[in-house]
Amino acid sequence: MGLLTPLAVRVGALGWLPEYLPWIVKVDDGIQKVSGGRVDLLTIAGLPSVTMLIPGRKSGIERSTTVLAAPVGDEWIVAGSYFGGPKTPAWVYNLRAAETIDVEIKGRRVPMSRRELDGDDRAQAWQTLRGVWPNFDLYEQRTDRVIPLFRLSPVVAH
Repeated sequence: MGLLTPLAVRVGALGWLPEYLPWIVKVDDGIQKVSGGRVDLLTIAGLPSVTMLIPGRKSGIERSTTVLAAPVGDEWIVAGSYFGGPKTPAWVYNLRAAETIDVEIKGRRVPMSRRELDGDDRAQAWQTLRGVWPNFDLYEQRTDRVIPLFRLSPVVAH
């Protein structure tokens, strides 16, 4: 947790924030471009994040998405929350369609598999995410959809 994390939690709780998500993403993309991928808004806020490089399910074009992520050993848990907005983020559909993706962690690309979580695994992962970002409870209250959770695991070379 960083010095700016409490401020980020307060901003993240604002009800009108999902409307401005496209602008937030543009600002974040600019910060990442200038920093060579080493810094993003979440890092500035003192929060753990990963950048997922996911092939489009239709186009095959690699898409880059930076999300808040909870580290669990060498694995990561991510949520398709979209600040509790009514729509599931497009990256979720691409991730579901991909067998493996690359994840950028501190400028290093790591091939990873993904597993969508349900049942007890999802409940446990949700608690882990809440420990990193308490606003996940608020996001769950804002939406009627089930927020998808994924565990990203390094691909083991054989």
